[in-house]
Amino acid sequence: MRDYVDVLIIGSGPAAWTAAIYAARADLKPFVVAGFLKGGIRGGQLMTTTEVENYPGFVDGIQGPELMDVLEKQARRFGTEILETDVQRIDVSKYPFVVETKKGNITAQSVIVATGAYAKRLEVEGGEEFWTKGVSACAVCDGALPLFRDKELLVIGGGDSACEEALYLTKFGTKVHVALRRDEFRASKIMAERVKNNEKIEVHFNHQLKKITGDNLVSGSILVSNDGVEKELAVAGVFFAIGHTPNSDFLDGDLQRDESGYIQVEGFTSKTSVPGLFAAGDVCDKRYRQAVTSAGMGCMAALDAEKFLAEIKDKVSG
Repeated sequence: MRDYVDVLIIGSGPAAWTAAIYAARADLKPFVVAGFLKGGIRGGQLMTTTEVENYPGFVDGIQGPELMDVLEKQARRFGTEILETDVQRIDVSKYPFVVETKKGNITAQSVIVATGAYAKRLEVEGGEEFWTKGVSACAVCDGALPLFRDKELLVIGGGDSACEEALYLTKFGTKVHVALRRDEFRASKIMAERVKNNEKIEVHFNHQLKKITGDNLVSGSILVSNDGVEKELAVAGVFFAIGHTPNSDFLDGDLQRDESGYIQVEGFTSKTSVPGLFAAGDVCDKRYRQAVTSAGMGCMAALDAEKFLAEIKDKVSG
């Protein structure tokens, strides 16, 4: 384990490995602290995803864990060093930064935070059992899979994301149910109206998900109204659309984040409010949240870090 590095990358998903590939090829000798997703799995959300069919370069698709393995091996090929542990804190009050991990402290001239986010899920019966077997938290990622085509589907949530997911799923499902606890959408008026006016969508106001049923795959769900009346739906997929939480709890108040905890970046860059500290992927992206966009942001962060280090070197030599 090195105690002083030029580029330290925190994360183990597409953004982190892409940043490592670019930084390593620029001879910056990146050091990756590959932390663990909530639940004890490193590799980000794709480690709990089965078929990935929308990542460029894989004609027949690829399993999520396999994609992460391929990206990690590519990063290692160019000399990336990896430490498997979690970062507890970054001291940005002084420069170079001190990154505190469970296995010791590392001083870094630049840091790329690519710790991702995790999808919120309801703790209901069948939720864990059928995860990736008909239960998902990303319609754009999974909705086109054969598992969901020409079937009835269920979206849980009442915000803009839930409306977007429901509308997207109408391309593939025969019917899309939307269940929300309130008597009206939290979504913007225009999104709510699009859902209400779509003939393939049925909205279940004042209902909560009680149970997900099936054998090897999801085949149904049970909703319960606010007054206790149960309703069964024969659906092949349940999509949680109740938001995401960025993995940014370890960052202190000196780094600017929004009200939800997402790291705020400067325009179309990876620069944060702290010079020398960059962000990439779902920890700062609350809009797209795709593997390919995360990878692209990892590339941006590595290039921004390279330029930052070059400017530091010029100032010292000048």
